[in-house]
Amino acid sequence: MGPSSERRSLYWTVWGVGGHDVSMKTYGFIGLGAMGAPMAAQLAEHCAEHGDRLQVWNRSPGSEAAVVAKGATVSHDPAELVAACDVVVVMLPDLPQLIELTDGPSQLLSGVRTPTVLAICSSISPPAARSYAEHAANLTGGLVEVIDAPVSGGPEGASEGTLAIMIGGPAAAVAAAWPALTSMGSTVRHLGKIGSGSLAKACNQMVVAATIIALSEASAVAESAGVDVPGLLDVLAGGYAASRVLEVKTHNLTTRTYSPGGRAAYMVKDLGFAHAEAQRTGTTVEQAELSLATFTAAADVGLGAADISVVDHLIRR
Repeated sequence: MGPSSERRSLYWTVWGVGGHDVSMKTYGFIGLGAMGAPMAAQLAEHCAEHGDRLQVWNRSPGSEAAVVAKGATVSHDPAELVAACDVVVVMLPDLPQLIELTDGPSQLLSGVRTPTVLAICSSISPPAARSYAEHAANLTGGLVEVIDAPVSGGPEGASEGTLAIMIGGPAAAVAAAWPALTSMGSTVRHLGKIGSGSLAKACNQMVVAATIIALSEASAVAESAGVDVPGLLDVLAGGYAASRVLEVKTHNLTTRTYSPGGRAAYMVKDLGFAHAEAQRTGTTVEQAELSLATFTAAADVGLGAADISVVDHLIRR
């Protein structure tokens, strides 16, 4: 049997989470993709400043160079990484990849012998977050506590360390991961129990999806009437229609290029989570349903790998 919640709380207090100084903590980072690599680089800078250590692992080698240059070390075995770390951040495409590492040959949690926090920054469904947290606790006798901490802000926010991070999970576990999360984000909030972060991310995507669709439709209407679209978007940015989505995606809308910052296929997944939660609670979300239909249509015609702004192409076509 694993330690009681009292013993876990005592452990984290001794190791600095309860307000005491600590000479060194060891962080881990799994998943160095378009979002993970710049996030890990931010965490590496934090570790260098505070005398902590960072170990990283990626399924496909070759993306570690920038993080290693900032002081991180590469682990060649994800299970060894988790066993050596106090807090592990996971940024994989989806939960199945994490479950494969956990239950497959890698046996991700098999070496855990001390209390460890696993922060899932991937976008997953609230029920999946709760289910995986229970699974991880069962596999480790309660030594691993999971928090869900999905992010918003795209590669730009990841590179600048300005992500919005939405967290669900036990307070002590969140406190343990707090230095890592605040090194990667400028707006970091603990929103409630496990699954709360994932639901907040789904809500975030409801707003982002509706905004990019509205901007695409507005651009199409303006263009069809002979209005200058770049000028229109510039004017919108100076009024109530201003948004971070407009700021980041204006170039895509004016050049009609849709290199991925956040893939349209991922938006289908996230909006599906929002729709499922709305059904579970009996909440009407007509706008989210329209957004889901639009992004599903984009994916169905082969545009899922493009940036979310590709709905502009779909609407024009």
